[in-house]
Amino acid sequence: MASETEQTGLGRLSGGGDWIDASLVSLIVASVAVTVLAGLVQVSYGTLEMTFVETWRAVFNPAVIFDLTAWRALLLGGEFPDVRTQSVVVWLLRLPRVFTGIFVGVNLAIAGAIFQAVTRNELASSQTLGVNAGAGLAVLLTLVVYTELAYLLPLVAALGGAVAFGIVYAISWNGGTSPVRLILAGIIVATVFNSLQTALFFFASDLAVVQSALQWTTGSLIGVDWEQVRIILPWTVVLVPVALVGGRHLNVLVLGEKTAQSLGMNVERMRFGLSGIAILAASSAIAVAGVVGFVGLIVPHLVRTIVGSDYRRVLLGSVFVGPALMTVADMGARLGPAVLGFGIGVAAVVLGLTVLGGGRAGWHRVEVTVGDSYRRFGTSSVVVGGVALALVFATGGLTIADTQLPVGVVTGLIGGPYFLYLMRRRENMGDI
Repeated sequence: MASETEQTGLGRLSGGGDWIDASLVSLIVASVAVTVLAGLVQVSYGTLEMTFVETWRAVFNPAVIFDLTAWRALLLGGEFPDVRTQSVVVWLLRLPRVFTGIFVGVNLAIAGAIFQAVTRNELASSQTLGVNAGAGLAVLLTLVVYTELAYLLPLVAALGGAVAFGIVYAISWNGGTSPVRLILAGIIVATVFNSLQTALFFFASDLAVVQSALQWTTGSLIGVDWEQVRIILPWTVVLVPVALVGGRHLNVLVLGEKTAQSLGMNVERMRFGLSGIAILAASSAIAVAGVVGFVGLIVPHLVRTIVGSDYRRVLLGSVFVGPALMTVADMGARLGPAVLGFGIGVAAVVLGLTVLGGGRAGWHRVEVTVGDSYRRFGTSSVVVGGVALALVFATGGLTIADTQLPVGVVTGLIGGPYFLYLMRRRENMGDI
């Protein structure tokens, strides 16, 4: 007789759109709202200051939105049409950073969700499986040694990530793999590759290259333009639909190898194929933004808390929550701690109200416990958001900093405490 977990998992194999419920829709709407608000705040500040109304008009200028020549210039390169100064500044200088952050958030979140399902371990991500370290080493080699290959950076990053994961897979293979062996092998490979990254700095003679590489290893969106958007956009457009289609297969994998095999799945082939999608997604993000930590680790947890453990919902939710986290983090990295605190406060309040509203309306399915712990999560989120907003206004309001930080620093400051919260709240963090 199948266990309750297996029966729940088997129920997720049915087709149709019954898995799209109000909790998922609400999460998507809230994430889009946070992303848009954070993006508008970002593009409002700079050497040429603009009000929110002016920013809104510049972003949604019909002379750009409905002009195919403008989109051809942005996406393929070429001369941008003659429009108002505000629109030129916003579209050519400021929006590329927002769009790049959005696509990086999407790809890292998707990669993290897939890795956690494939390994059946909530600690898994492209970091813990060595993919980030492999892609990072390959990109650093290109920047420091093989500079003539810089135009192939996305392919180099993907190759490095694939090689690293291949080594992890080979080390963990013993007539098959297991989640525990994959994680342990990933930590070993990541440690070795990170050491090699550090060693590369001693071979760089150009100080500017060293500074650029250091900025890249912490994850940064400083100085990105439409070239980075053109690099990551095709990968995102291809990989996201493929990953979403794979959600049903992930639901089978999380049931365990024996159950998956009894259902006719070739476990190793499916695990390797889905991992390949995650590797490409993570590598494309690393190629344009560097090593941004915690996004792929935290976002799937956050989404599961709200929509449940069905990976069709987790993947779709991650597509929207990842960009929200990245845009809020980059807003703080670009504009300073006061603006970051404001962004975190607004995002936490929106998330908490979404959780509390969903539980009260009975949105969630049986695998989500709508009880005291669930309500405490929503209440805690609202309280944390309220405290963050109070601190911002108690310490002088929204002041803009003169120095920009790498976005990876900010995601670490956000993700570290949240992950500690998860570890305190959950007794079982996976198979490891």
